[in-house]
Amino acid sequence: MKNLVFVSILILFNANFSAQKSPKIVVGIVVDQMCYEYLYRFQDNFSVGGFNRFLKNGTNCRNVNYNYVPTYTGPGHASIYTGTTPSNHGIVGNEWFQLSENKVVNCIEDKAVQTVGSTSHDGEASPHRLKTYTITDQLKMTYPEAKVVSVSIKDRGAILPGGHLSDGSYWYDYTDGIFITSSFYKNALPDWLTAFNKVNNCATYTKTWDLLLPESKYKSKDESKYEVILTGKTTPTFPYNFIEMAGGKPSPKLFVYSPFANTLLTDLALTAVKNEQLGMDKQTDMLCISYSTPDIVGHAFGPYSKEVEDIYYRLDRDLERLLSSLEKQFGKDGFTVFLTADHAVVPVPQQLVDNKLPGGYVFLQEKMKALRELSQSKFGADLISSEENLNIYLNRSRIDSLKLDIHRVARILAEPIRNWEGVKAVFTAEDLLFNTAADNEWKDMLRKGFELHRSGSILFILEPGYLPKETDNPKAHLGTSHGSSFNYDTHVPLLWYGAGIPSVDIFRPLQIVDIAPTLTHILKLQRSGAMTGNPIVEILKSDRK
Repeated sequence: MKNLVFVSILILFNANFSAQKSPKIVVGIVVDQMCYEYLYRFQDNFSVGGFNRFLKNGTNCRNVNYNYVPTYTGPGHASIYTGTTPSNHGIVGNEWFQLSENKVVNCIEDKAVQTVGSTSHDGEASPHRLKTYTITDQLKMTYPEAKVVSVSIKDRGAILPGGHLSDGSYWYDYTDGIFITSSFYKNALPDWLTAFNKVNNCATYTKTWDLLLPESKYKSKDESKYEVILTGKTTPTFPYNFIEMAGGKPSPKLFVYSPFANTLLTDLALTAVKNEQLGMDKQTDMLCISYSTPDIVGHAFGPYSKEVEDIYYRLDRDLERLLSSLEKQFGKDGFTVFLTADHAVVPVPQQLVDNKLPGGYVFLQEKMKALRELSQSKFGADLISSEENLNIYLNRSRIDSLKLDIHRVARILAEPIRNWEGVKAVFTAEDLLFNTAADNEWKDMLRKGFELHRSGSILFILEPGYLPKETDNPKAHLGTSHGSSFNYDTHVPLLWYGAGIPSVDIFRPLQIVDIAPTLTHILKLQRSGAMTGNPIVEILKSDRK
């Protein structure tokens, strides 16, 4: 009887979904470094039509986490759009030590392609290190007439979401302050982007950054001993006169610390919709937008700074403008938007320490020196090639030449790490590859972030509230970062709005890799590549006709 009821429900669900009509355009928004709680801590000062439009009229997935380590920008964007973890898509960090090349590589750097749109090297990039398909790739393979456009300040924020088959992936040039691409995609910028760059760029958008709202509205302090002092300033306080700070002219590098970079990116996205005629035919198109400035500012000032708070109030207004434009052009039933983050962030560890909370720093330079000395004494040679992202890479060719067992070397060198203050757990590649019992949640998260040819032979994670630093100096205690397995880094927003999206809060546990599988059904696609996530059925059970 139970089986009969289940089959009946399944038939009804499939009948309902088969009748659903795909939206004209799907827009994916990734806010780089956004904590879940910003939605509520800042909500009173949000506009009606930005974040609150999602919260009041869309689906709010309130218990979404990253399910792997490390929680960085490159892996985050790749996981959102592939629906799987770094163990499958291969983006194990923003950078890593590539064993086959014997050097540190960037996740999107590609010297085989050239910059298109400027004379800088900022366009020498492509998705060639991404080992599986994105949902955008699957859309293009299935429906070649579909268009995919991806934009961001960061190169990886544009390249990884757009995938291999993007019709246009555009990112910011730190030399000229305009948007560029690479020859991987096309040999010349489209005319509309060339025209856009002439009047919409770093120079034309740079102005003084002061508070958007009356100071009494803010929940954070202005000056903090935990904040980085930007070039041209003597204190981390408002206002930020970026022309003055740069010596009298706009600075493309300083510009990305301003909220006006978010505004410029929003204008680029809206211009792309118009000029690429996204959503104007029968086939659903995709627009990917990644807002990088919240991360750039968040690293410098921390999550409890007035700078981060103001960034989100201003981003909220940019989102309101974006959503209102989409709604005006396509109608609420003509588009679907999701908004999430590639990671969140830990409070400034020194701030935790000063407030008698767990946290601190692990200074790696001296510790790695001692580990190299141990290798020399035990094996007669320094067998460590590099340390990146709390991965220790062993020199495999030298280990082979000495006829040593790499797993034994790793076990011996891993042992003293367990005693380092601030280290929570240490695992070897052997532990992750062969001891696969799910007996430790931290090991499981490391395993999902591990790729044999791109990860180290020894991996370790720090205690909650700790950050790795090279050396101990006053500047090391300013600003913050991310990358851990803990909730302050893994718990992120996931909001949906638009065609067929119900107004509901979902509290059950979800993973970041569930976004792409959900899009699979909205776009009526085959599950792509190495996708491992599951669709969010509460969204798909809507009454979209």
